[in-house]
Amino acid sequence: MMGALFSISGRYRREKGSMGTEQNNRNTALALAVPVIGILRGIEGGFFGEVMDAAFGAGLQAIEVTLNTPGAERMVAANRPRVPAGRLLGMGTVRNPEEARRALAAGAMFLVTPNLDPEVIGLAIEAGVPVVAGALTPTEVYAAWQAGAALIKVFPCGPVGGPRYIRELRGPFDHIPLAAVGGVSIENLRDYFAAGATAVGVGASLFGKEALAGRNLPEIAAHVKKFIEHCRSFD
Repeated sequence: MMGALFSISGRYRREKGSMGTEQNNRNTALALAVPVIGILRGIEGGFFGEVMDAAFGAGLQAIEVTLNTPGAERMVAANRPRVPAGRLLGMGTVRNPEEARRALAAGAMFLVTPNLDPEVIGLAIEAGVPVVAGALTPTEVYAAWQAGAALIKVFPCGPVGGPRYIRELRGPFDHIPLAAVGGVSIENLRDYFAAGATAVGVGASLFGKEALAGRNLPEIAAHVKKFIEHCRSFD
């Protein structure tokens, strides 16, 4: 289940198919061996760099700083040059085109949205930056994929059925990669991947809520390492 890489594709263009219909062509893929995106919301700017280093060092490959975190753009801009090869630093809670432009200007390596806005997807595609687009209903999932999103963020997933909802979506949309976000924990991680999720987005349960609050870097690293090792055990 976990052996294959999943790809967050960057650029996207539309081509006419043989029947005159538009087909999606996603390329410039960024692959993650561990399909977990760590979400940091409300983190203090002076502490972020240390958390990033600890999390990347513990095996996490992608971190999302939410745009509604005070100073988020400065955090990403300052730390983007320090991101190790094979790691990704992106921005989330990108809700509209203005916020997308701000995230791109800060140097975000990928964007994550909580909602579906085709213009946001288009702006990121123009910049060659992958988009993990938020969607909930089947109509939104399909529309986000057609608009060029590299990965569809099913949000909030937990309240609408969690793994069971992912499994239902995978029925008609077996060709669309889905990332479960909202309610994912180490206890239900296996259930999400068994249901067909391609990836998950995880916040406090990945880093450790108390560890973050106490600025305990060794504990943060231990939480991340345990989560990643559990993820890898599904092979």
